[in-house]
Amino acid sequence: MDFRSVSPKSIALKLRKVPSRLRRSLTEYRFFAYLAVLGPGIIAAASGDEASGIATYSSAGADYGYTLLWTFIPMTVFFIVAQEMCVRMGVVTGQGLADLIREQFGVRWTALVMLALLIANFGIIVAEFVGIAQASELFGISRYISVPVTAVGIWLLVARGTPKRVEQIFLLMALVLFAYIISAVAAKPDWGLVAKEFVTPTFRIESGYLFTVMALIGTTITPFMQVFVQSSVVEKRLDTEDLNLARADAILGVVLANVVAVFILISTAATLHVAGVKLETASDAAKALVPFVGDYAEWLFGIGLFGASMLAMGVLPLATAYSLSEALGFEKGLARSFREAPIFLGIFSALIVLGAAVALIPNIPQFSLLLFTQCVNGVLLPILLVAIVILSNNQEIMGEYRNRFVHNVFAWGTTVIVSILSILLIVKTIADIF
Repeated sequence: MDFRSVSPKSIALKLRKVPSRLRRSLTEYRFFAYLAVLGPGIIAAASGDEASGIATYSSAGADYGYTLLWTFIPMTVFFIVAQEMCVRMGVVTGQGLADLIREQFGVRWTALVMLALLIANFGIIVAEFVGIAQASELFGISRYISVPVTAVGIWLLVARGTPKRVEQIFLLMALVLFAYIISAVAAKPDWGLVAKEFVTPTFRIESGYLFTVMALIGTTITPFMQVFVQSSVVEKRLDTEDLNLARADAILGVVLANVVAVFILISTAATLHVAGVKLETASDAAKALVPFVGDYAEWLFGIGLFGASMLAMGVLPLATAYSLSEALGFEKGLARSFREAPIFLGIFSALIVLGAAVALIPNIPQFSLLLFTQCVNGVLLPILLVAIVILSNNQEIMGEYRNRFVHNVFAWGTTVIVSILSILLIVKTIADIF
């Protein structure tokens, strides 16, 4: 039975009208109906804890200790606001974000946004393959074996698997990220100091410190997450009765992803910051933890890095394929065959092949690549956030589910703050490149 077609709310109302001996079986039925709604929000948010994100969180902990933990409170709020608006739009309109942008803002704006999204996502895709290569080399496996095998595996999963199976495997990949929590606990941090730094914001008027704060926000809230979560909600064909559960899924995903990010920072702050070790990549963090926590820390970090990169490798090409197919008006969806959606699956396949090929180039400058993609994401994120807020306030497409006053206070506040920081990030990134 397909529980996606069942409304959990309707089941809850009907439970009151049946004899008590039937309620247990109906309650179990409702439980599975609830589970059918969950998934997109958790997968979208967890995919942000990928190779570049792990490198950023690790570097923040190694460079500044626990002093940046306070940033995760406002970042979590910003992240939830962005994801909730996209989930709500997907449920209410039944359309993806690129679809709505094309209809409401025209072809030119859509082309600009899609071009920036394609460039930024492709750069991150290459970085994820590099992350997979680094993780496999921690276990003594050559990148010339791991990268092609991973590329084929991801392609077969998405192109040949069913939507339900793809979602299940993505959720299992997300569970691997909990390896970082174990690694952080093993590092034996000062939990009292950790708690203090969460509630006592520390500001430094230093370019490096400000850049790290901006990089944390840019890494935590990236455009592909909003595109993916809205398209996934649409593909699950949720209706307005499922909206509260879809919101809960989005919020749970944000909280879990940021908890993992916090523990990555804690693990490196508790060990590497004290020793003055500087990092540039996620694999550097894995290797650097060994003298302090032991060999198994490298394995835990490596497993987390591999799982995170695998998850992002599935989500990023999918988000890009969704957005470009929507913008161009082509068929899309994991349930479609190559004959039914050649553009959608063609884009996905091309990104996988090209990303793997570029990642295998010897001595590819990963750090410079990440700086460049951060810059492109910095340009795109404010544009996308403004479009999301405008669309969420559109009476014609959202009706009674448009943003309320409280929604707009948080939405515009988030957009303004993130936009200012993104502009500063762009300036700093360009200065670093040149």
